[in-house]
Amino acid sequence: MRKRTRLLIILVVIAICFGFLWPSIKWYGMTSKEDQTLALSSLEKIKDYSSMMAAQDVEQLKASARADSAAALPEEFAYLVKEAKSNYKALGKKAPSAMTLRDVLVSFSSEVELMNAIENHYREDILATKKLYTNSVKLGLDLSGGMSIIVKADLEAAAAAVEGGVDNMEAFRSDAMAQAIETLTSRIDRFGLSEPVIRQQGEDRIYIEMPGSADASRINSIIMGKGILNIRLVDDAATSAFNDYYTRNPTRTFTAGGELLDLSIIPEDCEVLGLYTKDDYGLDERIGYLVVKKDIVLDGRHIKSAGVGSDGITSQPQVNLTLDTEGAVIFGDFTADHVGDSLAIVSDDKVKSYARIREAIPGGNVAISGFGLEEAQNLQKVLQTAWLSVPLSVESQQVVGASLGAKAIRQGSMALIVGLIAVMIFMLIFYKGSGINAVVAQILNMYFMFSILSAFNLTLTLPSIAGMILTIGMAVDANVIIFERIKEELRLGKGRAAAVTAGFEHAFWAIMDSNITTFIAAMFLSQLGTGTIQGFAVSLAIGVVSSVFTALVVSRLIFDFGTDVMKSEKVSISWRIK
Repeated sequence: MRKRTRLLIILVVIAICFGFLWPSIKWYGMTSKEDQTLALSSLEKIKDYSSMMAAQDVEQLKASARADSAAALPEEFAYLVKEAKSNYKALGKKAPSAMTLRDVLVSFSSEVELMNAIENHYREDILATKKLYTNSVKLGLDLSGGMSIIVKADLEAAAAAVEGGVDNMEAFRSDAMAQAIETLTSRIDRFGLSEPVIRQQGEDRIYIEMPGSADASRINSIIMGKGILNIRLVDDAATSAFNDYYTRNPTRTFTAGGELLDLSIIPEDCEVLGLYTKDDYGLDERIGYLVVKKDIVLDGRHIKSAGVGSDGITSQPQVNLTLDTEGAVIFGDFTADHVGDSLAIVSDDKVKSYARIREAIPGGNVAISGFGLEEAQNLQKVLQTAWLSVPLSVESQQVVGASLGAKAIRQGSMALIVGLIAVMIFMLIFYKGSGINAVVAQILNMYFMFSILSAFNLTLTLPSIAGMILTIGMAVDANVIIFERIKEELRLGKGRAAAVTAGFEHAFWAIMDSNITTFIAAMFLSQLGTGTIQGFAVSLAIGVVSSVFTALVVSRLIFDFGTDVMKSEKVSISWRIK
């Protein structure tokens, strides 16, 4: 390989690795603790925070405008200028060259529109920070503290509870586990527990990992709890009246906790619930409000099954429900009495969907249409929460304190740094100037390892750090083999260039053989092992690849630089070779 090509490859690899490592640098070095806490909170809390801050900002802007309408827009609201210009363009008007506070406010057609623009700004900033965390190196429970739980799903009891039995047990078990994971994820996020790791383990167990401090009793109650799903009647007249009121009073309708300030604006037998859909970020986005009756028409226990199909005439997606005998009678009688009214499907006090009753629906087979395919599939998952009622039990749990995690970080970091420095000192003393090659290779080796961990969103644990420390010794071993071969060539009377070339060529297969066998062992451990063994194996495999690259490519380029650029004729590699 030509020297320029080798240099170009190294520079490209360093640049790519920096791109991989940048999210971790920004998250751990440039993001404040307050922003980290907010980004790691649940999606529900992010939405509530954004809404609350937007309402406060609207009031602040209105107060400033009342005091001086010709005042300049405060610097923290500069992002609204772009929105305002877009609004002027949509209205067919020319935007003022220098926008005042009043110019910006009048560009929005309503207070709700202004509040939505501000809320979107907060949400996008927080979700961008959350994405930064997603793309960075994670700290495992042994470093960050938190809780790990193994939950057992009683699939046999779930199957026995299905009226009429289960036709395809394998498909039922798969659907039941998928829905149990979906339900747990929703519950844990809704209760504000940050960034949980939830995955299936074996056939009937679910592994849950929650970094940060956690209340064991509270988490257990969340896991053992049951989601609330029901169908209610929509009060169309009250909904229309409420929406008119909310349009006029967007900041004076709800408290910070989402409760109505004035209960008289809706009937006593009703309550206001948000109508939600999924936005581009997978976040529950409120798109409006519905006033629904407090009385429940049909609850989730009457739903036997739910599936996605298509309308026979329009071919549009629809959700097909099958009710039990009691549910079929209740629903048939109710729909016969309320043709023309709307029904809302409510889950966890959120309206997930609503549809108009066109005719009586007897027989217990219900088709809900008016959705896109993705919406229908989401609704199916919501409805399955009810009929796939899988009994869950906590099989084991382990709590790691945050202080213990901080201590582990200090000890692991110290071991890594001390090991790296000790190896560097040894190489500089034993191999003189050539030891600098090994030092540079070691530093780049650690840089590449952390970059790859960040690129694949892997979790850093104590076993991972142990794998890195082992890699330090293995990486310097490749340099030792190369240096010893170069020394042999120098003893034969060869010059610098010839000795370096022959040394690398003769050491190549010795290095490759030892590292390939280690890499194979690490790959088997990563595939067959679990937990700490897997973390150790992954970091070891990454270290093997990066150490081979730095030893054979980076170290060689440094030698060639000394030969071709610095015009060195001798190799500083031993106290006994001049």
